[in-house]
Amino acid sequence: MGLMSFIKEAGRKLGIGRAEATQAEGAAAPATPAAAELEEEVRALGLDVQGLKVEVDGDTVKVAGTTPDQATKEKLLLALGNVAGVAAVEDSVAAAAAETEAVIYVVKKGDTLSAIAKAQYGAASKYMAIFEANRPMLKHPDKIYPGQALRIPPLAK
Repeated sequence: MGLMSFIKEAGRKLGIGRAEATQAEGAAAPATPAAAELEEEVRALGLDVQGLKVEVDGDTVKVAGTTPDQATKEKLLLALGNVAGVAAVEDSVAAAAAETEAVIYVVKKGDTLSAIAKAQYGAASKYMAIFEANRPMLKHPDKIYPGQALRIPPLAK
């Protein structure tokens, strides 16, 4: 993937209140979390990453390591990018098993997983495929926020 851009003002705040999304309107730009906080976030989510190395350079996070598959790699990048204060993730992550990359979708105001599923898959009822593809970052299908980047995997045939 290389370099992925994110909305710096949107995302979870790490530390106290980490599950809350920040508001982009009228808020000062959030500070980029330290590398140790981001590594802890990855561990807390239970993502399988061997040799995880996270560096912070301004509002860009550089990440390296090896994941067992493409899905875990994408979840890692999104977990880091969907943190308040992170504007970009530069990836040097290797996926042990090659797979088709998922589409990355940025949530807009008023979006629901059902509406996204209807637009991406042609059926609102496929929203659980998107929800499952974004676990453990998503805890509930109704808890998405504008600016959040989500994985939209290809549907199994």
